[in-house]
Amino acid sequence: MTPRAVKIWSRVHTWTSLISTVFLLMLCITGLPLIFHHEIEHLTGETAEPAALPAGTPMADLDRVVAAGVARYPGYVPHYVVWDRDDAALVHVVVSPTYTSPVEENRLVTLDGRTAQVLGQPAPGGFMHVMLQLHVDMFAGLPGKLFLGAMGLLFAAAIVSGVVLYAPFMRRLDFGTVRATSSRARWLDVHNLLGVVTIVWALVVGLTGTINTLAELMIGLWQKTELAEMVRPYAGKPPLDQHGSVQAAVDAARAATPGKTTFFMAFPKAPYYTDQHHFVVFMRGEAPLTSRLMTPVLVDGETATVTATRELPWYLTALLVSQPLHFGDYGGMPLKILWAVLDLITIVVLSTGLWLWVARRRSRVGARRIASPDAIPSASSTQPAE
Repeated sequence: MTPRAVKIWSRVHTWTSLISTVFLLMLCITGLPLIFHHEIEHLTGETAEPAALPAGTPMADLDRVVAAGVARYPGYVPHYVVWDRDDAALVHVVVSPTYTSPVEENRLVTLDGRTAQVLGQPAPGGFMHVMLQLHVDMFAGLPGKLFLGAMGLLFAAAIVSGVVLYAPFMRRLDFGTVRATSSRARWLDVHNLLGVVTIVWALVVGLTGTINTLAELMIGLWQKTELAEMVRPYAGKPPLDQHGSVQAAVDAARAATPGKTTFFMAFPKAPYYTDQHHFVVFMRGEAPLTSRLMTPVLVDGETATVTATRELPWYLTALLVSQPLHFGDYGGMPLKILWAVLDLITIVVLSTGLWLWVARRRSRVGARRIASPDAIPSASSTQPAE
């Protein structure tokens, strides 16, 4: 590599790192508790525990479960039902004051799906909520998400440029060498070594995080294209005044997708996932890989008949696959621990990179001051006073 090329790559690495470092440090710090959010919520008592019932106890009628959830917030309307991925007995009902209320006004009620007993209704706010919002959008909505996505792209550029620079740098040193000639040399070697060790993980987490920031735009595109096509026969019909049986709608979706299980359901008029006339039931596979892939099933909200179903487009599939890769929540506790260790190492890499830049700037400023004519003593000032 020519000296000019090294200089260009060095500038790319320096400025992409500098611009993104503070925000990436924030993402690493907030992402650490999010890796263990299930465990933290369990320790703090926020995780609902279903009653110990005999194995094979059937699930209660879903209309009864939803009604029990809505009853906790009189006057609210149901938006979504979520079947817990880790405990099949748990059902989460999301309600809101109206169908057009902002997402901040949504409330979650967790119930035992076998007895329709309310197990918890976490209050908004709290430590994990703050960590999640900082990590997702910094409490700035879609602009915050897109900004963090841009920081993720800069992070990827910093990684690639760092690898390019690492190759010529290591020609003079054995791999893993940490020099003790000076503090700056030592931290530079630590920064380079830890950076190259975590390169694959950092790229995966950075790029999947960037994909996740586009989720709202991707869902909006799906609404305007494929969902609009699926509900076109209902164009011009007046919105439903009242939906029909929730249980009947779910039963119809299950019958239309044998071998799959329910994961998420949106009510007619609920934002983002449906229209004014349909339940949309998202079905997932049961294998470890297919459990992350969703198939939407549209069910007429009045007659409970399936009107359309199709696989999600590639960009939403990429989004669904990227989410568990980003948080490391698909391989149990060993993978979570590995993700946490790599997250801590990345914090060290980012911190040392920032320190090295500050130290370099200080040394350059000091060199300029020494070289300045004002810093050179004049002949008269060196003469002894009479």
